[in-house]
Amino acid sequence: MNPEEFVKSYEKALGTQDWNVVEPLVSENVSVTFSNGTIHIGKENVRKAFEKNFSLIKNEKYAVENIKWLVKDKKYAVYLFEFNWTGIIGGKSESGNGIGTSVLIKENTRWKLLTEHLGRKPD
Repeated sequence: MNPEEFVKSYEKALGTQDWNVVEPLVSENVSVTFSNGTIHIGKENVRKAFEKNFSLIKNEKYAVENIKWLVKDKKYAVYLFEFNWTGIIGGKSESGNGIGTSVLIKENTRWKLLTEHLGRKPD
């Protein structure tokens, strides 16, 4: 798997809303910052945050687009992207979008997410 394939796999994994599918794609040292400013450090904390989102947002559709690679090396890669999502929260249709920065590292022979920072799109 190369970094581009990782992004597609990660996007698809998030769409399953199943941590067991997402978990193999994240590093033990993963950190995620959500667009609301909450920071989650370590695989267990990220798991709890993702599972909370998965339980709140039903039938979520998540998409990544406009990927811009800043660097792709043998052991790490960094990219910028835009994201959008739709789903059902409390019985109501909701949606959101934003921008993100992710760092991937190669652990043994597999690409994994080291950090992801999600933010709001500038007005």
